[in-house]
Amino acid sequence: MSDARLRDVGFVGFGIMGRGMVRNLIAAGHAVTMWNRTVRPLPEGFDACKVASSIAAAVKDKPIVVVCLTGPDAQRDTLLGEDGVFAHAARGTLVADATTTDPTLTLELAAAASARGLRYLDTPVFGSKTEAWEGKLDFVCGGERADYDTALPVLQTMAASVHYMGGPSKGAAAKLVGNLLVAAQMVSLGEALAMAKKAGLESEALMGYLDVTDFSSGLIRGVGRASLAGDFSPHFYLKHMLKDARLIGAYARTLGVATPSSAVTAELYQGAVNKGLGDLNASALHKLLFELSGT
Repeated sequence: MSDARLRDVGFVGFGIMGRGMVRNLIAAGHAVTMWNRTVRPLPEGFDACKVASSIAAAVKDKPIVVVCLTGPDAQRDTLLGEDGVFAHAARGTLVADATTTDPTLTLELAAAASARGLRYLDTPVFGSKTEAWEGKLDFVCGGERADYDTALPVLQTMAASVHYMGGPSKGAAAKLVGNLLVAAQMVSLGEALAMAKKAGLESEALMGYLDVTDFSSGLIRGVGRASLAGDFSPHFYLKHMLKDARLIGAYARTLGVATPSSAVTAELYQGAVNKGLGDLNASALHKLLFELSGT
């Protein structure tokens, strides 16, 4: 499949992450036809993006279709449904699916795509709204190596890094491994900030040393200040982090892996959703932890 043909991209999913991804595809010179389950107006500067009225119109004759959905239920409807991507994409189309999902379902999707003469890659991403907008996502990919090599130039337009993890579902599995670390760090950061607040530590002094220690991270540096300032505007919805935490637990059970701390993490996120925090940033878990600590 030539690079010239790959300039014509179908894109399915135009949420917080999808908008940024489409922006960078357009900036790289791709012709993008987009479809979203919920009708959304195009932001300023997206005039080069065509909005399709149906999945069929979005994927018709496209050599590559990029998918970015909220999870397994959306994948089943949007990819496997009677009017889904697999039903309407032409034979030979390469589907790059950036959805964070269950690796077991990923294997089913890869098999269903192959049965229809399609090529399927699981290509989930690390990053949130800002990274998607700036083209600095990190992709972890599973599928046939030849399909990965074909998709790589397209993925690189949206990425800080792209990693081939192995055959079908290996990208999806690698994403859950990473999300386990992210979710656990989000909890530990919230507990640490609650302790700091209760101890009366001044925010800037606290962050001044957390910025530079050997245990610091991008999450600590970025989320720490925002949480201390009470800024929980959504870059990645808390309700989606709950979904990911549940996926981690379910997949760990299929592998027979003990992940006791991730089970507690999932319950904390469930509590935060129950408190009405689901549509805030994933870091809004800290609001719950602050309240539990009496701060």
